[in-house]
Amino acid sequence: MSATLTLLEALIARPSVTPDDAGCQDLLAARLAALGFDIQRMDSGPDDFRVRNLWAIRQGSAGAAAPVLLFAGHTDVVPPGRLDAWTSDPFVPSYREGRIYGRGAADMKGSLAAMLVAAEEFVAAHPDHCGSLAFLLTSDEEGPALDGTRVCCEQLQARGQRLDYCIVGEPTSVDRVGDMIKNGRRGSLSGKLKIKGVQGHVAYPQLARNPVHQAAPALAELAALQWDQGNDYFPATTFQISNIHAGSGVGNVIPGEMVVDFNFRFSTESTPAGLKAKVQALLARHGLEYALDWTLGGEPFLTPVGTLSAALTAAIQAETGLMPQLSTTGGTSDGRFIAKICPQVMEFGPINASIHKIDEYLPADSLEPLKNIYRLTLENLLL
Repeated sequence: MSATLTLLEALIARPSVTPDDAGCQDLLAARLAALGFDIQRMDSGPDDFRVRNLWAIRQGSAGAAAPVLLFAGHTDVVPPGRLDAWTSDPFVPSYREGRIYGRGAADMKGSLAAMLVAAEEFVAAHPDHCGSLAFLLTSDEEGPALDGTRVCCEQLQARGQRLDYCIVGEPTSVDRVGDMIKNGRRGSLSGKLKIKGVQGHVAYPQLARNPVHQAAPALAELAALQWDQGNDYFPATTFQISNIHAGSGVGNVIPGEMVVDFNFRFSTESTPAGLKAKVQALLARHGLEYALDWTLGGEPFLTPVGTLSAALTAAIQAETGLMPQLSTTGGTSDGRFIAKICPQVMEFGPINASIHKIDEYLPADSLEPLKNIYRLTLENLLL
């Protein structure tokens, strides 16, 4: 069995549901320390939601500390859900039909195992490499993401830590390892809209004001609007309603309030301020009485074609023969925080078909190509 697969087994066996790291970072830190990495804990958060964060950095013996290449990822996983729905225990690595099963196999303990072993192989072969290699790991990517990578980046920036390139190990591949790289992500802006009406008896609508009836035309217009055209890197901004609630559960009462949850996934062609202004102007035009609370989940970020994309693409082609597609689709990631302090951030990892699902898995033979791609990228940038 390969060293990468063995390490992945050990990580899956640690039930690291957010924010519990369950010892994953200690395992990785011990192996990084053996390579000469300087290990620093950057834990954060209240006692009842303590987040484990690890910063590790190794400077080669070639002299200069730059460039600095960062491997970033998260040791936490989403809850497994109903255990009886799994074919095997989600925290006992299991093999069936050439796949390794377990919560976190794809998102993203497979990447962490591949990154760590790639670093071991690279340092063993090139102890006098140029620049520096760093790791930033958190146990709060799948949770609120308040005390994880965000806090670490703020602290790294405050101390003047230089970062030149970052690869986030999110599962980005679709059909084969190496077929897709994320060179950016859309922003996420959420709203909780409360439409105010007047409760009353359904038989006396003239004495009430139904917020559902009032809001329906405005919501239809919001759903139909084209917010921007997107650009060469980003699809057009999208608006989606995720939840609607009104009424007391009985059939003879007009509700007095309606609550609507919605979300924008927005491109660099739009801004949070611009989207907010458009929504509020539309609601005012429809004459609605409302309250609206906003939550900015993250700004969009983009890494244009450049040094990092060339190095990663060359590594993928050398290992797999594939020409990866650059994409900015999907949800948010911790790359949005790292991009504020690092000029080139890309996400690359294993096949994402089973992430967050029951019976999460990875093809067992996909780990070695992934590890080799990470190692070749190190060679392309730090030699």
